Amino acid sequence: MIPSSIIRPITGATPPEAREARARLAGVEDSAGKGRIRLDNEAAILLAAERIFARYGFRGATMAMIADEARLPKPNIHYYFGNKHRLYLTVLDRILGDWLSPLDYFHPAACPRAVIERYVRAKMAFTFARPAASKLFASEILAGAPLALPLLATTLRQLVESKAAVIDGWITQGKLRRLDSTHLFFSIWAMTQTYADFDAQIAAVMGGAPMDQPERERATAHVVSAVFRICGLDEAETPA
Repeated sequence: MIPSSIIRPITGATPPEAREARARLAGVEDSAGKGRIRLDNEAAILLAAERIFARYGFRGATMAMIADEARLPKPNIHYYFGNKHRLYLTVLDRILGDWLSPLDYFHPAACPRAVIERYVRAKMAFTFARPAASKLFASEILAGAPLALPLLATTLRQLVESKAAVIDGWITQGKLRRLDSTHLFFSIWAMTQTYADFDAQIAAVMGGAPMDQPERERATAHVVSAVFRICGLDEAETPA
């Protein structure tokens, strides 16, 4: 006969240790769920703020407008970002980070042609996907960068100096024609961001409608070709 002390009871009860494990797992899942919700809400707020700040400027925009654009309660905006000034700086920092991340591929051992083309195409794609970002940044600069200047004078300046040095190295090796590497960046920014900052002008000249995908591809190929010519790269190899 089997001793009753080792017979597992067949009931619907869950052992205490199993209940604790399930509770811990539920807590982790709940935390992960809340984390995802927070990330989703922050992303929605940042995109909404990008559009509202681009449309009305820092002074004209309100947290209520941003909340309406994001389709979230106004207290949520304050909960995640505190105040309008902090939200504005976060939006600018995010735009700058998205613009500059393709420059990670600029290093001495890289193929100049490949990374320059990759950068130009990334800038054009970003311009078409998020024109409000470019317009917001342009508005801030045209106003004298009253809020963004510390960001421009540190993060942007340091990265441009670093990547300009890489380009200078390629020039020394004869991989690019002699040019001003810092001003090359200014030229690329001007050529790519104009398709957002002056989209109304471009649409008017081209017939009044926003650019469709074939026109965007045509514009991108043109800018890539122009940058290649500036750099002394073989235009014949430029993708159509």
